[in-house]
Amino acid sequence: MTHAFRYCPSCATPLALISQMEDGGEKARLRCPACDYTHWNNPTPVLAAVIEYDGKILLARNAAWPGRLFALITGFMEAGETPEQGITREIQEETSLTVHALKLIGVYDFQRMNQIIIAYHAVASGDIRLSPELVEYQLYAPEKVKCWPAGTGYALADWLRSRGHEPSFIEPFKA
Repeated sequence: MTHAFRYCPSCATPLALISQMEDGGEKARLRCPACDYTHWNNPTPVLAAVIEYDGKILLARNAAWPGRLFALITGFMEAGETPEQGITREIQEETSLTVHALKLIGVYDFQRMNQIIIAYHAVASGDIRLSPELVEYQLYAPEKVKCWPAGTGYALADWLRSRGHEPSFIEPFKA
């Protein structure tokens, strides 16, 4: 089990995997033996958007990704914003597009990254200008887009089904 936290943020004592009784029974978590701080390691909310642009779906490639994988626009919520405000901001920051309509698709589990994905369908317009975080985009007709067998790929598949298209999936990629 790997952990990002090694030291207590309150007193700098090394954290230890300590079992304690909680509401659901005994649970081992990283805890501080000196001050009782607990690192809960709760999932992080991530926002995602199936962006509809001129009747097509916009997928983008992240500069840090190997190969030519294209995916939904995603980002983290910031303190003080709603999920709707957050995904609208992310779309504008990453593509320069203006959102005209937004509808929740669903909430998806992404345990590999310890995230919960809140996915929206966004109708957007404007001139696409990618942030430095993204290096390329492609526009796909809804009936031609391929889904991937992971968090945001399932959101795209659900959106396609809601539009009367049976999704097809690419082969799983190796992590």
